[in-house]
Amino acid sequence: MTDLTPIPLPRRPRVLALANQKGGVGKTTTAINLGTALAAIGEKVLIIDLDPQGNASTGLGVDRKSRKSSTYDVLCGDVGLGQAMQETAVPGLFLAPSTLDLLGVELEIASSKDRAHRLKNAIDELVYDQRCSGLTYVLIDCPPSLSLITINAMTASDAVLVPLQCEFFALEGLSQLLKTVEQVRAGLNPRLIIQGVVLTMYDPRNNLSGQVMADVREFLGDKVYDTVIPRNVRISEAPSYGKPALLYDLRCSGSQAYLRLASEVIRRERALRAAA
Repeated sequence: MTDLTPIPLPRRPRVLALANQKGGVGKTTTAINLGTALAAIGEKVLIIDLDPQGNASTGLGVDRKSRKSSTYDVLCGDVGLGQAMQETAVPGLFLAPSTLDLLGVELEIASSKDRAHRLKNAIDELVYDQRCSGLTYVLIDCPPSLSLITINAMTASDAVLVPLQCEFFALEGLSQLLKTVEQVRAGLNPRLIIQGVVLTMYDPRNNLSGQVMADVREFLGDKVYDTVIPRNVRISEAPSYGKPALLYDLRCSGSQAYLRLASEVIRRERALRAAA
């Protein structure tokens, strides 16, 4: 007798885009260290480097010469995301690296009907790749712009995580980012939400940092994570050694903050699943 029990479909990993069109807000640092922290507590994580500068790749110790397949190749459809994945020094943490070729990808795909869905299609195919079995989180490090690359990231994502620095211009441009999220949700990805806003580069000695933090919390309410990432020398030093801060100095205040952020992200994810 034929067994007609349905075979369960592979589970798609939870996809979070780290986006802010302002540069220097700690976006790549957050991608690297949040990914490391999630891997440290048992998750299997892929970081997709979508910034042509490739800082996430460098910060995870992946030399430019070893980036044989990159996110440029993925978006152009030349390789699958699983083929571009590389192991990192962190167990459970993988990377799809970036190269400067990514600067030209918009011209390559601009005339394609699926130009905004290239990354989504690549991530959807991951669930059928044995090398990606058990993958639970995908973190996308977006470029500091609201470009077609960023639109691809948001179209592919379940949620957006926004790093926001505790400085005077923190809220400048945030309304445009939120507007872009709304536009993507309306036209390309109706499931997209703001997962949360993480305040970075907080300096308790600076009164302005405290005022900015209060203003952001008043403006965005419970969308702001409780965890605040401090301005920390060890976090700044770590990329020059090709290491996440959690490997460079686990005990520093920045590393401890990212461990707390990882726990908070998982709690929010569980709450979202429970409410779905």
